[in-house]
Amino acid sequence: MWTGAAFLTAMLVGAPIGICLCLAAILFLYLDGNTLLYASMPTQLFDSAGNYGLIAIPLFILIGDIMNAGGITGRIVQMALAFIGTLRGGLAYVNLVANMFVASIMGSASSQVAVMSRVMVPEMERQGYRRDFAAGLTVYSGILGPIIPPSIMFVVYSVLAQISVGNMLLSGLIPGLMLAGSFLGLIAILGLFYPYPVNERQPWPVRLKAIIDGLPTLLIPLVIVGSIMGGFANPTEAAAVGVVAALLIGWLWIGDLKLSAMPRLLMRAAGYSAIILFLVAAAGVFSWVLTYGRVPQQVAAWIQTVAQDPITFMLLVNLILLFIGTVIDGAPALIMTVPILLPIATEVYGIDPFHFGVVVVINLVLGFMTPPVGLCLYVASAVTGVKPSRLFVVTLPFFLATAAILVILSIFPFFSTVLSR
Repeated sequence: MWTGAAFLTAMLVGAPIGICLCLAAILFLYLDGNTLLYASMPTQLFDSAGNYGLIAIPLFILIGDIMNAGGITGRIVQMALAFIGTLRGGLAYVNLVANMFVASIMGSASSQVAVMSRVMVPEMERQGYRRDFAAGLTVYSGILGPIIPPSIMFVVYSVLAQISVGNMLLSGLIPGLMLAGSFLGLIAILGLFYPYPVNERQPWPVRLKAIIDGLPTLLIPLVIVGSIMGGFANPTEAAAVGVVAALLIGWLWIGDLKLSAMPRLLMRAAGYSAIILFLVAAAGVFSWVLTYGRVPQQVAAWIQTVAQDPITFMLLVNLILLFIGTVIDGAPALIMTVPILLPIATEVYGIDPFHFGVVVVINLVLGFMTPPVGLCLYVASAVTGVKPSRLFVVTLPFFLATAAILVILSIFPFFSTVLSR
């Protein structure tokens, strides 16, 4: 109890989550009277951050930064507009499809929402869409970022769970497409009640030029996902090749990326990566202390009194994680919950770790879009000027669609595990 109180107090006063985890671990050992284990904590910190798969994180972040600086996002939007922009409500579909392509490169919900809000919302408003709808659609399109590979959260989960990073990334592909499909269907249904504007039909030469200009950008997700699925490279190697592809496309093909900007992009990626890697290291210490204190076993004993079968357990986990995700950011929430819940899922209920990872990550990403914290709501609000409360009201149908997909994924593991076997 005192350990939990110390953790919450440190978090409420604004201490970084990694520091909170380390303080909680130190206090736990002190109250237990086993202070001799303090000498092992630096080793645990170092070992937790020494996993080879973690190298993929700064590379994925760098890909996203290069893509933004190199004008790749704009080419993807124009290509999507050339394909489906002439449909009724076409720009809404373009927003989602473009976000799906960007998600296959960026792997970060908040970064994706920030970029696409600047690109899509003003254009949708100019074409006659309500600003709050355009911003809300962009927010929920951002949920695809941490689901469709590459995904920083899947990499972190894989390290925590000690499973294959490549297979975990592949596990998110079908669920990500299911989410995208449900959003496309929802846009069509909403179009029956709201008068979506119709875009002007572009001449074929203009559409063809947009497609030709945008096609090279698809090399980035093809290199990353294709090399992993084909067994030619592991996720870290694929991410490295993806960086080179993004650099060459932004610099030589599009021409918007200047090599003089690379030091700034590298420093930005390094800073964000350091935050995540310290979280992972602190989580290793926290998990080590929890195992020593037999906390997972105690939680498992309580859960078994409530959940008698795997499906009930998964639905209970959905409720718990959705609540946690609304008040704690995704990566820290992942790091705090996986060491406790994963052993229960795999050892007590026999749930596949890849299946469990997909459900956990989608739950926590959904928290990005949900008050009171709702990181992506606040990012979109800062960019577009729409109040976060209004964004949540507008996006409620997308919230319900995501929740429905989560229930399906919780009950049927096939969708999450078919590509990882």
